[in-house]
Amino acid sequence: MKKLFFSTSPFLLDLGLAILRISTSLMLVTHGWAKIANFSERLTTFSDPIGLGPALSLQLVIFAEFFCAILLALGFLSRISLIPLIINMAVISFVVHADDPFSNQEKGLLFLVIFVFLMFSGPGKYSVDAQIKKNSN
Repeated sequence: MKKLFFSTSPFLLDLGLAILRISTSLMLVTHGWAKIANFSERLTTFSDPIGLGPALSLQLVIFAEFFCAILLALGFLSRISLIPLIINMAVISFVVHADDPFSNQEKGLLFLVIFVFLMFSGPGKYSVDAQIKKNSN
C-alpha cells in the first residue's frame, strides 16, 4: 500500500510528464486549427491585444497554438516552443480577459500553469529531445 501512494519511480514520473505534455498540446492544437481553418473570418473580429495589428496578432497566436503545440507534443525543442505558448497564455489571461470574470480566465491560466511547469521540468524521457540528448552522449 505504501508503494502505491508514495512511489516516485522514474518510469512513472516520465510517463506522467509525457501524458501531461501530449494531452495538453493536443487540446491546444484544436484551438489553433480552428483559427487556421477560419482565418479570414477570424481576422475581421480578432482583437489586437498588444498593438501589433490584428493580422500579426492572429498569426502569432496560430504559431503558438498550432505549430508550437505540435512541437511540444512531440517533445522536440520543447523549452523553446514553450516560450511562445507561455507568452500566448499570459496575454490571453492577463490582457485579453483581464476584466472578465475568473471563469473566462480559467482555461488560459490552466494552460499557463502547465506550460510553466513543463518549462521547469523539461519534456521527460519519452520525448524527441531526450532521444537527441541520449544519442549525442
